[in-house]
Amino acid sequence: MTSVDGSAGQPGQPGQQVSDTSAPQAAPPGAVAAPHLGAAPHGEPRDGESAAHGDGNPHGHAEGAWPPGAYQQVEPDRLTRFVLRVHARSPRWAAPLAALGCVGIGMAYALVSDPTRSDPDAAPSCLLKLTTGLDCPGCGGTRALWYVLHGDLPAAGRHHFLFVFALPFLAYLFVAWAGKQAFGWRLPELRISSPVIAGFLAVWLAFSVARNLPWAPFTALYV
Repeated sequence: MTSVDGSAGQPGQPGQQVSDTSAPQAAPPGAVAAPHLGAAPHGEPRDGESAAHGDGNPHGHAEGAWPPGAYQQVEPDRLTRFVLRVHARSPRWAAPLAALGCVGIGMAYALVSDPTRSDPDAAPSCLLKLTTGLDCPGCGGTRALWYVLHGDLPAAGRHHFLFVFALPFLAYLFVAWAGKQAFGWRLPELRISSPVIAGFLAVWLAFSVARNLPWAPFTALYV
C-alpha cells in the first residue's frame, strides 16, 4: 500500500504519492486569488477585464464617453437648423442665383447713385476718409465700377486700377462656379496659388500706402 502522508518521504522516493500538478492547488490563508484571464464564452467579457473591452468598442472607452482629445459636437441652434434645412431642400441653382442677385444690387447701386458726381462726404461714405482725409484700400472702387459699366476703362483705372485688374479674374471665377453649381458646366479651372494671392495682397497694401503719400507722382493716385 502506498503512503498518503506527504511528509513521510522526499519526492521521488518509494512510499510517496506524487500529486497531479494540473489540479488546482489551494491558496495559502489570507491570499487573494488572481483573476483568471482564460477564454470566456462568446459574447461575455473575460474575468479581470472591464466591460468596455468586451462590448465591441475597439478603443476601450465606456459607452457614451468621449475619447481623449475629442471635442463633443455642439447641438445646432434653431437658426442653424433652419438654414441647413433650407439649404438641403433648395435647388442647386439657388445659391448662384442669390450671389448673382447680390452682384446685381451692387451694380444697380453704382448706376443709380452715380458716385462720380456725389460729394466726398455724401452718405454712405468711407469712415476712414471722412475722419482722417486718407484714402482707404477700397476708396475709388465704386467710382471705378461706375466707369467700367460705362465702358470707360482709363477713368476706372485712374480711380482704382487694382480693382480693374482683378475684375476679369473675379468674373471668370464667378461664372465657373455658378455654371458648375447650376448647370454642371466643366470650365477650365483657374488655379491661383497661395504665393500669387499673397503677392497681390502685398501690392494692394503698397498701393494703399502710396496713394496717400503727399509727393508727386503719388499724388496722382489720390481720389
